[in-house]
Amino acid sequence: MQSVSAYQSFFVAYLENQIILKEPRNLYDPIQYILSLGGKRMRPVLTLMSAEIFDVSYEKALPAAMAVEVFHNFSLVHDDIMDAAPLRRGNVTVHEKWDTNTGILSGDAMLILAYQYFEKYEPKIFRKLAKLFSKTALEVCEGQQWDVDFETRTDVTIPEYLKMIEFKTAVLVAAAMKMGAIIAKTSKTNAKLIYEFGLNLGIAFQLQDDYLDAFGDPATFGKQVGGDIIENKKTFLFLKAMEFSNATLQARLLYLFTEYADNVEAKIEEVKQIFNESGASQATQDAIKEYTQNAFATLDKMNIDADKKALLQSFGENLMQRKV
Repeated sequence: MQSVSAYQSFFVAYLENQIILKEPRNLYDPIQYILSLGGKRMRPVLTLMSAEIFDVSYEKALPAAMAVEVFHNFSLVHDDIMDAAPLRRGNVTVHEKWDTNTGILSGDAMLILAYQYFEKYEPKIFRKLAKLFSKTALEVCEGQQWDVDFETRTDVTIPEYLKMIEFKTAVLVAAAMKMGAIIAKTSKTNAKLIYEFGLNLGIAFQLQDDYLDAFGDPATFGKQVGGDIIENKKTFLFLKAMEFSNATLQARLLYLFTEYADNVEAKIEEVKQIFNESGASQATQDAIKEYTQNAFATLDKMNIDADKKALLQSFGENLMQRKV
C-alpha cells in the first residue's frame, strides 16, 4: 500500500501523459483546462487505493481511475453551466473562459472519452466496469435533476435531499472504489462492502461540501462562498433550519429562498445567521460525523488486513477535516 499523496502523484503523472493535442482545439483545449485545475483527485485515488486494498497493483487501475476523473470533471463543466458559476477550484469556469456552447460540447466529449478508458481492460472486466459506470452516470444525472427541481420546491424533505446527494455525489465515490475491487477480482462481498464504504463517505463529503459552501473560507474554498444560498438550493442546512425554526423564521427563510436578492451579500449573511441560531449548522456537522462513522462500520465486515482498514479509516478522517 502507498500513501494518499503517493497515489495522487501516480495519478497526476498518468493524467499528464494523456494530453490531447488535436483539432478542433476549441473542443479539446477546454478538456485539458478543466483537468489541469487540480483538486484532491479524491475519486481516482480511491480507485487506485481500492485495487491495492485487494492486492492488485495500482497501475492496473490507472485507466479506470482516469475514466472516473474525466467523468467527474465532465459533470462539473455541465453543473457550472447550469449554476452559472463563475469559479471552479479558484479559477474561471469553462463556460466563462470560452462560452456556453463550447462547455456543453467539450463536456459531451469528456463523457465519451471516459468510456474509452475502459477499453483497456479484458472483455469480462470491461463489461463489469462499463455496466457499473453506466448505472452510476445515469444516477448522477438523476441526482442533478432533483437538485434543479428542489430549487423551486418548498416541500423538499430531508429523505429526498439525502437521496439526491446520494445520486449526485456519493454514487460516483462508491463506484470509484468498486472499480478497484472489480479490477482486483475480489469477492462480491468485498466489492459490495467497499461500495457501501464509498457511498457513506460520499454522502458525508457532500454534506460537508454544503456546509463549507456557506461557512468555508473564501481564500481556500475555491468556489464562490454562499453559492448555494444565492441559487436558493434546499441543502441539508436549509432543511434543518426549517425543521428547527418557529413559524416566523420559517416564513422569512422561505421568502429569502424564493427571491433572487439584489444585495446577495446581505442575503448570504442573514441566511447564515439563521442557520447558526436555529441549530442547523450543528445538526449538519453531526450528520457528517454520522455518515463518516457509517462508512467506517463497513470496514469491520471487510475481509482485508487490519493495516488496510486503518488506511481507509485514515483517508476518511482526513477527508472530513478538509477546509476546501
